[in-house]
Amino acid sequence: MFPPSELIINADGSIFHLHLRPEQLADRIILVGDPGRVTTVASHFDSQECEVSSREFHCITGTYQGKRFTVLSTGIGCDNIDIVMNELDALANIDFDTRTLKPEHRTLTIVRIGTCGGLQPETPIGTFIASVKSIGFDGLLNYYAGRDEVCDLDLEAAFRRHMSWSPQKGAPYVACADPQLVSQIAGDDMVRGITVACGGFYGPQGRQVRLKIQDPDQNSKIESFRYTTPDGEQLKICNFEMESSALAGLSSLLGHRAMTTCMVIANRYAQEMNTEYKTTIDTLIHLVLSRL
Repeated sequence: MFPPSELIINADGSIFHLHLRPEQLADRIILVGDPGRVTTVASHFDSQECEVSSREFHCITGTYQGKRFTVLSTGIGCDNIDIVMNELDALANIDFDTRTLKPEHRTLTIVRIGTCGGLQPETPIGTFIASVKSIGFDGLLNYYAGRDEVCDLDLEAAFRRHMSWSPQKGAPYVACADPQLVSQIAGDDMVRGITVACGGFYGPQGRQVRLKIQDPDQNSKIESFRYTTPDGEQLKICNFEMESSALAGLSSLLGHRAMTTCMVIANRYAQEMNTEYKTTIDTLIHLVLSRL
């Protein structure tokens, strides 16, 4: 039995932060960072059954081409993904009346649609990237038992060696997206590779405004990293964003299927930025909805 201090249920029967009730959650879930983008995604729905807002968490559940979807905003950062994933899993797999685990596990399928910074010449502004593996600079998964069983430990070790990683930053972890879901969503029009999920927008992503960063060569070392998988595939780090590692890692631990796909709105390699991306990300939204 999960006590009230651990599983916090509001007076209306909803989960603490998201303010969703179990019956309002679909099996197919789209995550976005921006609460305003929830309305953009839901504008594609054929019908809407509920809309809930609480802090940065804005949710609409409805149907698209006969399939039931929930679209939910998470806000920015892996710390918010920790809230979202634990509460989504509770909605799916805990009986709120008895505060006990349901006898049968319900698997959620989750795709994050986000924006990112491209790190390679072949990832210019407008590129769609599917994260096959995500390197978490945030350290979140290190707080959970079983993290080694769901992480790519060989890639972690290779990355730390390549970067001459400072232990002051905490241990990076490498979480893997669901491979079948990546194949289903990425198709032949998305670049597949490694994503770095950063614990901030400025210093952790190598940006220097007034504050200097600890390792001025960080980004060039990240861009040059290459990793060959056991089946011979060579992967490179394609992009920076701020949520994919926590999503992939927590979903693996909880038994859900998840991946992240992003549109490049800045190319750090070419030092270019598109601030008008909100008018073009709708193409990626349509692709994901039609393939999920």
